Amino acid sequence: MAFRKEPPYTHGTIPKTAVVLINLGTPDAPTAPAVRRYLKEFLSDPRVVEIPRAIWWLILNGIILPIRSSKSAAKYATVWTAEGSPLKVHTEKQATLLRGYLGERGHEVRVEYAMRYGTPSVASVLENLHADGCERILVLPAYPQYSGTTTASIFDAVFAHYTVQRNAPELRTIKHYHDHPAYIEALRVSVLAYWMQHGRPDKLVMSFHGVPKRTLLLGDPYHCECHKTARLLTTALGLTPDQWQLTFQSRFGKAEWLQPYTAPTLKKMGEQGVKRVDVLCPGFTSDCLETLEEISMEARHDFLQAGGKEFNYIPCLNEDHAGISALADIVEQHMGGWVTRLSAGMQQVRSSEAQRSADEAKALGAPA
Repeated sequence: MAFRKEPPYTHGTIPKTAVVLINLGTPDAPTAPAVRRYLKEFLSDPRVVEIPRAIWWLILNGIILPIRSSKSAAKYATVWTAEGSPLKVHTEKQATLLRGYLGERGHEVRVEYAMRYGTPSVASVLENLHADGCERILVLPAYPQYSGTTTASIFDAVFAHYTVQRNAPELRTIKHYHDHPAYIEALRVSVLAYWMQHGRPDKLVMSFHGVPKRTLLLGDPYHCECHKTARLLTTALGLTPDQWQLTFQSRFGKAEWLQPYTAPTLKKMGEQGVKRVDVLCPGFTSDCLETLEEISMEARHDFLQAGGKEFNYIPCLNEDHAGISALADIVEQHMGGWVTRLSAGMQQVRSSEAQRSADEAKALGAPA
């Protein structure tokens, strides 16, 4: 196996710590060619589509990409902003704010963001951190609920990067935070703030991204973690069972996915006389195509066409103070034991240790 060339190793240097916030990804532009490139990378991941590769290659390249690329590009165009893709814009801002929040708490930590599919790639970000001397890496997925189709795929990309790196860093991964008190509190504060301005709905609908039912039957905990998030949040909000509903969106293909499905559920509510619904997407940390177009546009249309009177979409946490503070709490918890607070005295001690190590290495004939 060929290993990549390493940057020169300096003995006794103070280890740097970095946090990498990794989201799903997005096309570089709302155009058919850009969307095609993105979808090809995304849908070629065996974690995402568990169909025999040869069969899926024919379906993907012969049917899905030629047809879906243009349709998806038109949808992306409806949510694209002057700054670019909403998901990328929010994720970049979240990384910047998280760096600041951790700095205010006294941590000397780099915080970068990456995309599992698209740019900046996981490999490119990890390579830059390695070149900068970061020897401790904490991977923070943008998915509160764990799934093999999402979180595990991020871990695959991270681990694969280090299979050909000689001097691998100390690595930690955050599997999930679906029930973390700070995350639940951030959601509660977000919902209550919205209700303070707009009043309360007849029904709160919590829509999570769907996955095939087969994943649940094979042992994926995603379904259970979504239900736990919903249960903890509605308890914190003081809602009774008849005041809220959990659903799953973004179904793709003919196989059965986790139910109940979001769109049919909202349509049925409108038909049954529910006047106002508020929809929240607690599985997304950043607003994106699935929240801004699929929920705030398509689902809104379905509900109102079915007889509903008022539809409100409650935005994701995005750059919300409580949301970034929650991420900082979660990161602090998982950095436990890593020295990220260096006082002047500690810096002097570490500097002395570094000089001693360099002298010892020189005596042994190793490069300093």
